[in-house]
Amino acid sequence: MKIALIGYGKMGQAIERLALERGHEIVARIDRHNTAEWDSDALRHADVAIEFTTPLTAVDNYFKAFERQIPVVSGTTAWTDRMDEIKAACEAQGASFLWSSNFSIGVNIFMALNRYLATIMAGVPQYRPAMKEIHHIHKLDHPSGTAITLAGQIIEAHPAVTSWTEDPAAADTELIISHERQGEVPGTHIVSWDSPVDTITIEHSAKSRDGFALGAVMAAEWLAGRPGFHTLDEMMYDLIHSHTNV
Repeated sequence: MKIALIGYGKMGQAIERLALERGHEIVARIDRHNTAEWDSDALRHADVAIEFTTPLTAVDNYFKAFERQIPVVSGTTAWTDRMDEIKAACEAQGASFLWSSNFSIGVNIFMALNRYLATIMAGVPQYRPAMKEIHHIHKLDHPSGTAITLAGQIIEAHPAVTSWTEDPAAADTELIISHERQGEVPGTHIVSWDSPVDTITIEHSAKSRDGFALGAVMAAEWLAGRPGFHTLDEMMYDLIHSHTNV
């Protein structure tokens, strides 16, 4: 498969390394220093683009890829207030697009556990949830896109939790998300459920960027031949059910 990398920072370089290990070819590397590459012959031969950039540039990158009929896998966060616009453009142009706040296979297993635990806790009202996310000092947005996704799962599954906030003095109906920025931490997410008598905690801690990068490459492989807007949940479903009888 011929892959174009949109964004060539630390994540783009990790994706390149793992894609090459899986037998793929990198045909273009586009970042803010060489935007003219959008009109290159090399890009026109790409089977898919993997995009990890910034919230300020991501949406424009999607439109450019849609116009060129290049399928897009993206892990950029903090732009999703325009999600309806991107879905409509994807459908109108017959494009292929898969977005996730986190491509780590482990994180997506963690999300499944989070959703299930929140469903259980809906019947045990003495437990109240809280969340903490820890990332490297270069990550400026907070809370993380993954934390927001986890919060959305809890809100959907638990009727007593109505919203999330970063205000530590929030009401009992709000899920409080705290954040820390430390060194080069790739990403840690902790969900706790506290009662007067005990605390239940689930945690995912990434060891490197490789888990995110591998998931993005696997998503690019999965997206081939699938027009329309897709989520990583679809890929995870196929991955799990291809190896089980569930």
